[in-house]
Amino acid sequence: MNSSERTPLINRRPSIPVNQSMEEEESDSEENKANVSEKILSGDYESLDYDVCENDLYQLEERKKSVKEIMIIEMLRWLVMFFVGLLTGLVASLIDFCVIQSTDLKFSIIKKYVDKCVDNKCMEVPLLVWVGINGGLVIVASILTACFEPVAAGSGIPQIKCYLNGVKVPHVVRLKTIVVKVIGVIFSVAGGLIIGKEGPMIHSGAVIAAGISQGRSDTFRKFDLRIFEFFRSDTEKRDFVAGGAAAGVSAAFGAPVGGVLFSLEEGASFWNQALAWRIFFASMVSTFTLNVIQSYIKGIPWDLSYPGLFNFGSFDTTSYSAFEIPIFILMGVLGGLFGALFNQLNYILTKFRRRYINKSRDRVLEAMIVAIITATVGYISLYFNNSCSPMVQDTKDNTVQVYCNDGQYSSTATILFQSPEDSVKSLFHESKGMYSPSTLVVYCLCVFILACWTYGLYVPSGLFIPGLLVGAAWGRFVGLCLNYIFPDVGWVDFGKYSLIGAAAQLGGIVRMTISLTVIIMEATGNITFGLPIMIVLIVAKWVGDIFNEGIYDMHIHIQGVPILGWEPSSVLTNLSAKEVMSHPVSVFNMRESVGRVMEVLKTETHNGFPVVEDYIPNPLDSSINEEMSFGTYRGLILRSQLIVLLKQRVFGDNGDQFYNLSTKDFRDAYPKFTPIRQIHVSQYERDNCEINLEPYMNPAAYCVTDNALFPRIFKLFRALGLRHLVVVDKHHQVVGMVTRKDLARYKVTRKFWKARIDELLMSTR
Repeated sequence: MNSSERTPLINRRPSIPVNQSMEEEESDSEENKANVSEKILSGDYESLDYDVCENDLYQLEERKKSVKEIMIIEMLRWLVMFFVGLLTGLVASLIDFCVIQSTDLKFSIIKKYVDKCVDNKCMEVPLLVWVGINGGLVIVASILTACFEPVAAGSGIPQIKCYLNGVKVPHVVRLKTIVVKVIGVIFSVAGGLIIGKEGPMIHSGAVIAAGISQGRSDTFRKFDLRIFEFFRSDTEKRDFVAGGAAAGVSAAFGAPVGGVLFSLEEGASFWNQALAWRIFFASMVSTFTLNVIQSYIKGIPWDLSYPGLFNFGSFDTTSYSAFEIPIFILMGVLGGLFGALFNQLNYILTKFRRRYINKSRDRVLEAMIVAIITATVGYISLYFNNSCSPMVQDTKDNTVQVYCNDGQYSSTATILFQSPEDSVKSLFHESKGMYSPSTLVVYCLCVFILACWTYGLYVPSGLFIPGLLVGAAWGRFVGLCLNYIFPDVGWVDFGKYSLIGAAAQLGGIVRMTISLTVIIMEATGNITFGLPIMIVLIVAKWVGDIFNEGIYDMHIHIQGVPILGWEPSSVLTNLSAKEVMSHPVSVFNMRESVGRVMEVLKTETHNGFPVVEDYIPNPLDSSINEEMSFGTYRGLILRSQLIVLLKQRVFGDNGDQFYNLSTKDFRDAYPKFTPIRQIHVSQYERDNCEINLEPYMNPAAYCVTDNALFPRIFKLFRALGLRHLVVVDKHHQVVGMVTRKDLARYKVTRKFWKARIDELLMSTR
């Protein structure tokens, strides 16, 4: 490999510029190009610093802390979690109120035109009204997302999962993001897209937590609550973001325990008992706040029976028998198969979008087209599958007549003319004759296809409700089939099979087990179906994993995010640190000249540098030797720390400027550090001044020997939330550096019972 193919950080493996990956030779087929682009690890993502820098300044601050100060900081952590839960509940209430009002208004207008045009033979008018309303609402959401804050698209769960894993996703927890998220999800759901508002609540809760914990805003720079300044670090913010995500789940489903388990199962990189209690507290406050506000909106103040945005309704009178468990297992298999199909189709569609629909204008246009087609499909289903059934007392209050004669109702119109959440509850709880088999089949197919197309649009959207809708529809159809086969038995309950189908389908898509089981149990308010739900979720995951991975993990890998799993793959146990590490390494001496620090920071993109003794850089020697060492290892210093030192001019002729700074100066600069090219030093300072790095470096930074194996390195990174791991030889000489990307570039692909190892290319910008 020639030197032009190397990046400053990665010199032992191939890397390619992002644009170059799309500029292969003309003779290459489109398929080959797609395969190349899939094997690229994006250079857009950096790691977060979850390891505490235990330098002299930190140790001095810790020694000065009194017991009272420690207790105050702990109380402030609980206070932040309280406000996280409170504001998450308020935001959830706002979203729910706006969606309900706008959806009811939309369907009342459409229904008025349908009723009017049945007799006047003007049936194209309701279609135009429906299409116009949907398209207008969705285009607003798409413009906000595609043009102002693209990271607000989708549910946000993959991004938050990456953040908790230790990946710095640009703009993911900004104030601008939550504004676009909240407004966008209201317009998207009201615009009739097959989405839910529950998924975005998880992202919203995480953004709220990140913002409150810092006590200031990058948007409103003059706003600064000094009371929370101790929490201005990646380590502290991570814990609050985990609490915010849990509070979002709690607000969405009224499931505080499920929220805690969601944060644990879906990527929290650090966990202890104290953190679990604080996260549970935030979840409890969130669902309580939503409950109180909903009680006032419903006109029954302090009637605390509205715990979440979406409640599955009561299944108190429903039971199951042991002989039904094989049926539930088969439904779990179906859920895994349908979930794998959904994910694979969405994967193909996402690759197509990344290649051809990559401009804001095209993204807005696609969203509008999907909104129009969704409305058109609904209208066509209403017109051509107009299943009319006689009204009975049990269904009279929840039906829509449209084209049917007096005394009859349209089951298709009934399920279409309501919000997706109400449709799920209707499938769970409506009486036996409410929905015909043809209605369920058509509705299931339409929702499956439209939900698959919709997920990935540049609008805020959730996947929980579409998954539940599809599963509830085919689950109820299974109940109808069983009732047809066994007409005289009493154990066939449509709501029961609808619930099991919903759990199986959603589990087959997202591949969550523990947290999803508890979320569904809390949302139903009944533990009777705990065992069947566990069974179908586990079976759905096992079956789905044979074919592909969960939808969230799939989108993470498509974007080339260097996320680390819970455990290293067993097929990578033979790799050593020497084979994994980046080499050569840029290092600094304990006392380093200002000129060299400036030069290294400007010419290289590293974010961490080993601090060594006895290293003499030789600019004339450009050869790369695998056995090269770079001085005796003494510690690690970050780019962000060096920038603060340069900006504060902590240098002099002898480098002794230790007491000019404290840890507060570094926290005040967090999280946006001044770019190195905006820092100016004179030529005299470059040539004659030194920085004493010893007080500021982390002398306790982790390191491994060059013969350490991949599993040990991986577990250190995953468990401790490391950003850098220095590799030394037996003489404690620095020989390399391991970063997150060095570990994530080994991708193990499993299909059926076969495994293949791919070494991903590293993209540069």
